Amino acid sequence: MNEILDWILDTVQSVDPIARTLLAGVGILLETSVLIGLVVPGDTVVLVASTAVAGPVEYFALIFTVILGALAGETIGFGLGRWFGPHLLHSRLGRRIGDHNWHRAQRYLDRRGGPAVFISRFLPVLHSLVPLTVGMSTMRYRRFLAWTVPACVVWSFAYVSVGSLAAGGYRELSRELHWAGYLFVGVIAIFLFGVWGVKKLLMRSEAKHMAEAAAPADEGPDAAASDPSNLDANR
Repeated sequence: MNEILDWILDTVQSVDPIARTLLAGVGILLETSVLIGLVVPGDTVVLVASTAVAGPVEYFALIFTVILGALAGETIGFGLGRWFGPHLLHSRLGRRIGDHNWHRAQRYLDRRGGPAVFISRFLPVLHSLVPLTVGMSTMRYRRFLAWTVPACVVWSFAYVSVGSLAAGGYRELSRELHWAGYLFVGVIAIFLFGVWGVKKLLMRSEAKHMAEAAAPADEGPDAAASDPSNLDANR
């Protein structure tokens, strides 16, 4: 196990640090861009790149680049929603995603407002659809950023920290323990399982905000006044 991991980690570390950091930023940009994030595993790219971090400079450079990449991707999604949203909804790719997912994202944003932007960064599918949906709403870009920046920071620190600490710990232990590779794999597996669990809990707790209304009680002046997206229009 150690020999295989040594080869993998050395291969990743052999990539030029600047190129490796930029690749991670581009990967997360694509992952957070509208629709592209449904097929590009940007989180995997970031996790792999973080295993090659050597020192505080590379650590913070990778985090900074990943944050910028995530914000750039979500900004692209916001811009596409603002200018081309209806066309994307009715495009071939938009139809393949399905009206159910689009309507769920819209309901979630309408009912939760800013918190939906923050939480959606950690939810499957919605992390790609919500920026586009926000672009089609009345929420201003400045308020969108105020909610998405903290989410991107938390996400970036979590992935880069776990990857770099796990790899650094493995390199120290592998000199003395022939089974250190199993510890490394275990740490990564526990982290990914924890991420999966958090996503499940968030989806369960937020499901009521994404579900269709059971009765027309949400309609009328009172509902319009309580709609977070309507409040954004007045700010």
